[in-house]
Amino acid sequence: MEMPRIDPFALAKKDKLIARLSEVLPDDAIIHAEEETRAYECDALTAYKCPPLAVVLPRSTSEVSAVLKICHDMDVPVVPRGSGTSLAGGALPTADCVILGVARLTDVLEVDYDDRIIRLQTGRTNLSVTGAVEADGFFYAPDPSSQLACAIAGNIAMNSGGAHCLKYGVTTNNLLGVTLVQMDGTVVEIGGAHMDSAGMDLLGVVCGSEGQLGVVTEATLRILPKPEGARPVLIAFDDNETAGECVADIIKAGVLPVAIEFMDRPVIRATEAFAHAGYPDVEALLIVEVEGSEDEIDEQLEVIEKIARSHDPVELRRSTSETESAAIWLGRKSAFGAMGQINDYMCLDGTIPVSELPGVLRGIRELSKKYGLDVGNVFHAGDGNMHPLILFDANKPGDLELCEEMGAEILKLCVEVGGCLTGEHGVGVEKRDLMHHQFNPGDMEAQLRVKDVFDPKWLLNPAKVFPLDVTASRRA
Repeated sequence: MEMPRIDPFALAKKDKLIARLSEVLPDDAIIHAEEETRAYECDALTAYKCPPLAVVLPRSTSEVSAVLKICHDMDVPVVPRGSGTSLAGGALPTADCVILGVARLTDVLEVDYDDRIIRLQTGRTNLSVTGAVEADGFFYAPDPSSQLACAIAGNIAMNSGGAHCLKYGVTTNNLLGVTLVQMDGTVVEIGGAHMDSAGMDLLGVVCGSEGQLGVVTEATLRILPKPEGARPVLIAFDDNETAGECVADIIKAGVLPVAIEFMDRPVIRATEAFAHAGYPDVEALLIVEVEGSEDEIDEQLEVIEKIARSHDPVELRRSTSETESAAIWLGRKSAFGAMGQINDYMCLDGTIPVSELPGVLRGIRELSKKYGLDVGNVFHAGDGNMHPLILFDANKPGDLELCEEMGAEILKLCVEVGGCLTGEHGVGVEKRDLMHHQFNPGDMEAQLRVKDVFDPKWLLNPAKVFPLDVTASRRA
């Protein structure tokens, strides 16, 4: 993977940079010794590593503003970083950059139950947002698998979703406002504690912008009353395509589950060995969950089970208690960690129309045979957000490159059937060079011009999202 040319002048002025940063930050907020910066040399896409020039950990919007102004004045690139859980290399440093981590921005600033909002600093973890309001009967809907660790800043940057996004939407559907610090240190407020803002949809531009436009330090999020009840049903099949057809039929029937999750045999076996959730040993599992009153739950599950039976499931297991529900979800929530126990893997993130699930699953199986690499499939089937896990040996020469080549073919397949390169992980460095496959030159130029407006020097999050061949002349 190619990275941009390193600015030797940035390396040469490290001492001056550290001295200036020390004027606006306490000593414990600056990391610049090489052995300590290695903790930030990669994110969850661990195939690529590069220690940054320095790391800063501010505690307030004003400190973030001061840091960015210094880096802007000195022409030093900045890579914003949440919790470092990005699977697309979204927080991968360059050797001449400063990592700006938001991990110390964790305060809850306001909770308003009447208007159903919470305003907080964006270093706070996803799960802790619900933790701040659940005692009063509320929750925050987006629930990425990494929700225990991932930061709201990263969720906003990548427009993250999760298992329950089928009903509640992804981050953009639950984000009302942000405090954004631009590269020159300017602080701007976008949106706020109201349903919609007049004028251009700048909030929609910022959400999902992958750190290209500014650093989001505060966010106003939508919180919701906890549902009266929820219950999943586990449906097992003897082949992946039939499971995909079942998902498409559930959606076509007009039922809106809160989640439809898919797991295939490699993932099922790995999670059973890891979490002992009690799954059957089959080719494919669906976990379909619905919410509401007991009568509403029973009515929805009856429709779903009728559709499932038309596809001859191997097993159909409706939860009858909170303990059984927790067991059904245990394996799914443990899937990524379980797969990591057995092999190195690359987790993709293509999104497709739900009707194309059976065909894309067949295509992935054919590519697995072609490249000789096993694939585990676990994903948000209800909205077509695919997460193929390509297994490879990081210590075997050429295996990573083969894995990347196969991954590119899978993502191209997603685009060809009417989908897109990413649903929630972002483009990062992983899919950067595939952007040409989804966007024509005019589309790409429109996106580049937005970046030009927010970050004219092109200092924010270098080498991400846009192919290097179209950005080479952009950086001032």
